[in-house]
Amino acid sequence: MNRWIASSALFVALTAIGSGLAAWKFSTFQQAQAAAASHPEMAETVRVALAEARAHRQASTTIGTVLATRSVTLRNELAGTVRHVALRPGEIVEAGTVLVALDVSVEHADLQAQRAQLALATATLARLQRLREFNATSEIEVDRARAERDVAQAQIARTEAVIERKTIRVPFRARVGLADVHPGQYLNEGTELTTLQGVDDALHVDFSVPQAVAAGLRKGDRVEVQASAGAPPITARVTAVDARVDPATRASLVRARIDRGAQAPAPGSSVRVSVAVGAPQPAVAVPASALRKGPTGDHVFVLAEDKDRRTRVHLRAVQVGATLGDEVLVVDGLAPGEQVAASGSFKLRDAMLVAVAAGSGKTAQARPAATGS
Repeated sequence: MNRWIASSALFVALTAIGSGLAAWKFSTFQQAQAAAASHPEMAETVRVALAEARAHRQASTTIGTVLATRSVTLRNELAGTVRHVALRPGEIVEAGTVLVALDVSVEHADLQAQRAQLALATATLARLQRLREFNATSEIEVDRARAERDVAQAQIARTEAVIERKTIRVPFRARVGLADVHPGQYLNEGTELTTLQGVDDALHVDFSVPQAVAAGLRKGDRVEVQASAGAPPITARVTAVDARVDPATRASLVRARIDRGAQAPAPGSSVRVSVAVGAPQPAVAVPASALRKGPTGDHVFVLAEDKDRRTRVHLRAVQVGATLGDEVLVVDGLAPGEQVAASGSFKLRDAMLVAVAAGSGKTAQARPAATGS
């Protein structure tokens, strides 16, 4: 009996203690709710951007080489000693300008002798032709004199051609490259003198693309050329696609033309070429700052009003396509016209209350909220 009474007393005591703790906890919870009700929910300030519809084409990127529309390596055709040099690297020279002249004193002496021989042959032919009119000489003598005159003319023409070939001229308007040629220097036949790069209004860009990409290219198609990282892209137009596919790489060589300007790369430069592939596909453009990366992949924070008409953000998983400058193209997960958090999105979490910063572009009116850091 005493044990039963002791157990009952213990049960009553434990029940009383539990009831007291529950009442205290409930009171504490009510006080916390009352305190929360008296303090508004803090909001993070963000700048927002409007998702815009864009038509985007996938691009194939490759490396190309810039070439002058006209470019030659200048060499001497005949051996000889340099008499005159006008090679000034970097200078733009006009067509026909003499750059290097070899010594032609021997050829000039031969030319004088040959001209004297021609004069004699011409006089002899004229004399024999007059005698032939009176049958004072044979026809064969006249023919021999005519042949001697023709031979003398041909010898003069040959010597003049040799003199001309020893005078190296500019074949077209061009910029002179580096050179190491000096007066008195003996040049063997075929010695490289310098390079000439044409200064036309355009440049060529040669690049290789896979055969499937080349099959879709046509003359006049647009490609983008970038000379270096961060440099603005330059528009080029396809002028030709090679008639064959390289059997080793299964790629075709393509040539495009770019207008020469202040931003145009120099001939020989390596450039990055972007070629659009396929038909345009719909996409949505948002600022790059709006895109966040997490364990589950790429996501953005989309603004929406809650039942109390306060602006909150909701995490939305998206599929990203290309990056265009300071914008990214979202191909799935976002609709045109939706508002996303741009600047300040790094400090957000799902369902957080936000306030739109003044000056946000293309945004809808958001209900004011208290802000916090």
